[in-house]
Amino acid sequence: MPQYCDTPTNGLLVHIKDFLVFGFCAVLLSALPASVQAQSHAQSVDATAHSESTELEAILFVQSPQPDNGKGAIHLIWIPQPIQQLCLGKTAQQCSAIDYCVRTTSRDVTTCRNLGIPLSRLPSYPHDMRPRRQLSVIYFPIAPIKGFAMLQDFYHHTLRASLKRLSLSTRVKARVRFTRTSEDDDFNVLEILTVAPF
Repeated sequence: MPQYCDTPTNGLLVHIKDFLVFGFCAVLLSALPASVQAQSHAQSVDATAHSESTELEAILFVQSPQPDNGKGAIHLIWIPQPIQQLCLGKTAQQCSAIDYCVRTTSRDVTTCRNLGIPLSRLPSYPHDMRPRRQLSVIYFPIAPIKGFAMLQDFYHHTLRASLKRLSLSTRVKARVRFTRTSEDDDFNVLEILTVAPF
């Protein structure tokens, strides 16, 4: 049966080995938070450098959410100006399909073949247009929006059928915070200014 002798030399080697491993781990762990923090900061700076936020006035279409869950939600849609006339009388989803087919590089897809309008009628979007695509948001009664009571009153006194298809009679003017990044556009409603007709 083999015997092991714990000599002072062996003990010293073990302690040196443990010390080196511990030291390496300590250096690695102390450097890790700094590198993660640096990476997070770089991403934050990059996002800030490529984002643009501004307040402006916009005309939004008012619709009932589909499906409407009966909780008083209101669907607000910001439609690019070049396609607004094409979208009148259509649902928000049909308008979204028109918007998609204007922006896509290939219109030979089912969505664009089933638009119900000739593709030749589709306009082009200016490169600096705001927004760059159809945007929408759904707000509930607790939304912290100035003038939201005016929007609710308008919504509840509008014929249900008018809130299922886009119409000039179901629009509001609003002050919005518009945000543009390199990836996409977005917006939040800050205040309802007036309701149709205007």
